[in-house]
Amino acid sequence: MNCFKHAIRTKSPIKIIGMIIFGAIAITGFAALFGFITMWLWNAVMPDIFGLITITYWQAVGLLILFKILFGGFGSGKGKSHRKDKIKTERNAKNDFSKWALYDQFWKEEGDAAYQDYIRRTQEPKPDENAAQ
Repeated sequence: MNCFKHAIRTKSPIKIIGMIIFGAIAITGFAALFGFITMWLWNAVMPDIFGLITITYWQAVGLLILFKILFGGFGSGKGKSHRKDKIKTERNAKNDFSKWALYDQFWKEEGDAAYQDYIRRTQEPKPDENAAQ
């Protein structure tokens, strides 16, 4: 029995189309915003500092794409998902309580006595090393 339903399956087709349209508008808006921010920053900083020319909006968008190609790359598809899998594995290892029953059993059998022995060992005064010489 499948108790898990995917979130998209429970949505109506109208809501799905609305989400797609909203996503397309949001992506277009962010692309335009990043282009204008790049153009503004370039035109405010680069001509004064380095004596470069001012750029247009489309040149700024071209710079963003060029920098993405040169420095961001297109990836092989493994990089980000591999890192996410590694993080999930580490997180699951930290939250692994499968050996908890063994801990409970140890504490019942040896816990208090072992703890008192540890306290005794750590609080005992250590012999002075200089006095032995």
